[in-house]
This record gives sequence, structure tokens and C-alpha cells, in this order.
Amino acid sequence: MQRRHFLATVAASAASAVVLPGCDEAPRTLRGGFAGIDMQRGHALRDLLKAGALPEPAVVRRAQVIIAGGGVAGLAAARSLRLAGVDDFALLELEDSAGGNSRGGSVGGIACPLGAHYLPVPGDDAREVQDLLEELGLRQRVAGRWRYDERHLCHSPQERLYFQGEWQDGLLPVHGVPDTTLAQYRRFAQAVDGATRTARFSMPAMRSMGPGKPLPQAHQALDAMTFAAWLAQQGFDDEHLLWYLDYSCRDDYGAGLAVVSAWAGIHYFASRHGFHAPGESADESRESVLTWPEGNGWITQRLAAPLRAGGQLRTATSVLRITEGRHGVEVDAFNHGTDSVERWQAPRCIVALPVFMAARVVRNPPAFLTGAAQRLSWAPWLVANIHIDSPLTDRPGAAPAWDNVLYADPTPGGLGYVDAGHQRLDTRATLAGPTVLTYYQALGSVPDGRQQLAQQPWEHWAGGALDALSLPHPDLRRRATRVEVTRYGHAMAIPTPGLATYMSQIGISRMPIKRSQLSKSERQPWIPTPATARLAFAHSDWAGYSVFEEAFTRGHGAGLAAAAG
Repeated sequence: MQRRHFLATVAASAASAVVLPGCDEAPRTLRGGFAGIDMQRGHALRDLLKAGALPEPAVVRRAQVIIAGGGVAGLAAARSLRLAGVDDFALLELEDSAGGNSRGGSVGGIACPLGAHYLPVPGDDAREVQDLLEELGLRQRVAGRWRYDERHLCHSPQERLYFQGEWQDGLLPVHGVPDTTLAQYRRFAQAVDGATRTARFSMPAMRSMGPGKPLPQAHQALDAMTFAAWLAQQGFDDEHLLWYLDYSCRDDYGAGLAVVSAWAGIHYFASRHGFHAPGESADESRESVLTWPEGNGWITQRLAAPLRAGGQLRTATSVLRITEGRHGVEVDAFNHGTDSVERWQAPRCIVALPVFMAARVVRNPPAFLTGAAQRLSWAPWLVANIHIDSPLTDRPGAAPAWDNVLYADPTPGGLGYVDAGHQRLDTRATLAGPTVLTYYQALGSVPDGRQQLAQQPWEHWAGGALDALSLPHPDLRRRATRVEVTRYGHAMAIPTPGLATYMSQIGISRMPIKRSQLSKSERQPWIPTPATARLAFAHSDWAGYSVFEEAFTRGHGAGLAAAAG
């Protein structure tokens, strides 16, 4: 029996305060507040940029390369610079820690994600990510086959759905649905297979293209309409299937099937694990995911560690202006620690910022940058980490799982929760001790979602999460001790119709790369990198949607391009 299945078997047998009612007992005081992202810092930067007159720099610093932005793309760029033998660089990050949407935190001493919480086992298209996982000791070749460390693969049971008053295994509504629903499940699985045979889908998406080649024509046809329109055109109208597909889009893209393109809806399944109707066999290795109590923060912490040790990571530093000249680049940045402006000078700069921010700070921006900023839209997200002092009493059905989703979640944009304690190696603590439930809301399809996120108090969001999760867990309010809410005003790019086609045409030319010091598959990458003479742009935004594989690969390519300069 594999270790993670053994653990599943065992498992199956101060800021503010608000008073919330308990069940059959006196109300308790729930503490909490906003955490993780300093939204005021970001808004202050926005206001300063709008004012136009920036303070003069107090100090001038120099490096060979400047990286603006410390999310996954910026960290990947730093790693590829180091692999190429370039150590004289500085990475400037707005927040107090690097990692962007893939950072981790803790509540009550228990590690939990502040954003992205898993990484699917990457296929061969994501070879840069595969190399990273090998470097981190997460995968190794055993008897000629790649094997992933069982401690870091998601323990079973992996996911369950609260449907018709009880928990069921898996996220596709199955129990109690009519035969017509099952028939549409099977037909949709065939449609995904058919789309894959017509033109290959890949993760990252650039692998389905090539040097000088944009998105395949079959993909462009799907990209021209919404997923909802395509489903209606194909005769898919079952409410259970449509709910699941809408959930899947909101989970990966931040907005539902009426907003995202049909290309994005098909890509969600075809580029990774496919779609399997009940009873169909599935390749378990393709559906495995890597996860940790702190989510993908486990990875970004390890990417950031050598940069902290080497002094290249400069956190609490807001990039104000990037000016490209004939002989170099100047980057003005506000150091929140010293309350002063620093000027960085370098031959080259990697702009690993979201496109909307890059368009604001790059002086005389290239046409492809302003064009992308005009086409892109971003989904706001909310992550509520709920500390509970003891395990919850479940309603009937499937055993407690890592990923827990509510069918027709009553909270706008609600996506359910993951249990930060699910990956613990100490099963006694998992069964009896406190844990943290991480509840997600994608607000890309919610009217005025970004405005609400900025204006509503933390109690509003904590109350909504508790209300939703009290349906399957009536004792939640008696167990909850603290809720910390993390807000992302521009969490991810939404792949709206036409966007994938447009973005695939940017940066598709092959760039010269110095490869002498690189190894394995990193020697022959083709990575589309939007660039000028001295600026290389890297962010998942350039793929038109946001996942780890896209951000990491784009950052890796930009680092190689800067090193080759």
C-alpha cells in the first residue's frame, strides 16, 4: 500500500474581532483581519504613478540585470540567470516576501496557502518545470522511470463534493443524477478527445505552437467564442455538467463559462488529464498533484532562499519607473523600509510584472505592451484561512478529503476549501488537533467584485465563508477561532474570447540563447519572450491565463534571453 493511501485509510477511520453565533451555545469571539497582501501599498504606488512627479533617487545602484517583480515568473528568471552563470542581478518585489500568488503563510502556527495550493504532476511539455522538480528532490529516475516523492503527492482521498445533502467522492456530480446526465458526461469526454486529436493542446500552451507560428487554426476557432456558446452549439445543456464546467473555469481562470473562451474551457482538460465520465478508466499518474500545507509557497520559498542568501532579493520595494536607453536601463524603485527612492542601472531588465502594471511603469512602452494591456482583464480573488481548534463533524458520505467543494456554493464565486492539515505526516494531529481550512472565492464573474474586495471589511468575507461552509459543517462556528483574509485585486488574467489568439502572436520569434552552461532539456527551449533591445517581459499574463507552468516557463525564457544579451 502506498504511503499516501495508508494515511488516507487512517484519516478515514490581532487585529479585529467580530461576535458570531454558535450552535446551541453562547456566541464566541472570532478574531481575524486582512493578511498576506498590503493592498494599501499597492494603491499608494498607483496614486504616485498617477501624480506623475516622482521623487528624486536618494541612491544609485548597479547590477548586470534587474528583475522587476518577484512572483513565480520573476523567481524563475532569477533561477535561469543563476544557471547561466549570472549572479550580479537584483530582484525587486513589492511585498514583504516573494512568490506572488504562490505564497504561503500560517495561522495559529499552522502553515497554509495564501493563494495557489497545488501543482499538477507536469507532463513532458513542461520540461522546465520537470527539471525544477528534479532539482528540488521531488522527482527522480528509478529503474528507468520517473518517480515522484510520495510525501509530496496529494494524499488520498484527494477530492469530494457536497451534493444533495451528503459528501460524494470526486467533484463530478454522480449520485442521484439521471441517465441523461451520465450520457452528456460521456459525450463531453468524447468532445474533449476529438478536440485533442484535431490539434494538440499542451501545458504550457506555447508547446502547441512553434517558432514563428501562432495558435493552431482549430484552437483559434474555439478561441473565437465563449465556452458557454460552444457548449450550447454542441447541445450540452445538462445542469450538472454545466455546473462542473463553470466551477472548473472559475477555479483555473477566475471567471465562469459565460466569460472565458471555448479554447480555455477545452484547454483546462485537454492540456492535462482529460475529462473522464464515471466508469471510464483514467491514468492516475496524469491526475496526481503535488501539494503542501503552505501550498505552492513550498516551491517559491525554495526558489527565493538562494536569492535572500546572496543578497539579490529586495522585498518591500515598489518599481516606479523603467526607462530603456540606448546604453542601458534605469529602474527607479521606492524602498518602503528606508522610505526613499533608489535608482538601479543595468544593461538589461526583466519585467516580470503583471501587464497592467508593466504598462504603467515602462516609459515609452512598446506597442505590444500597450496592446496587451488594453486586451487583458483580470479576476479578483479572495482567500480566507479559517483556523479551527478541533476537527469538524461531517455530514454523511465520503471521508474527509484535501479538496472539498460545495455544489451550487451560496457564496458568490465560492470554490470550496482545502484542508491544510491533510498533508501532515503525524496522523494523530490530523485526527484530533487544530487545522486551517483555506476557502477560495473567484470574483471574476461577480459584478463589482474588485470594488467590493477593496471596500468590504474582513468580517464580510469571513462571514460569507463561514456561512457557506456551515452547510456541510454545522459545528464550524463553534470550532473557528480566527479568520485571516487575503485579497488579490488582479489575481489572474481571464482568457476571454480572442485573447489566446492575440497573445500567441506576441514574442513568437526565436531568440538567441547562450546555452553553454545549461543542462538537459534547458539547452533547447523555444520560449516566446516579448522583448525590446534591453527589456524582456515575463509573466503568466503573456499566456493569457494564469497557472504555475506558464509563469515559470515564461520567466525561465526571459532569464535565458537576458543572460544571452
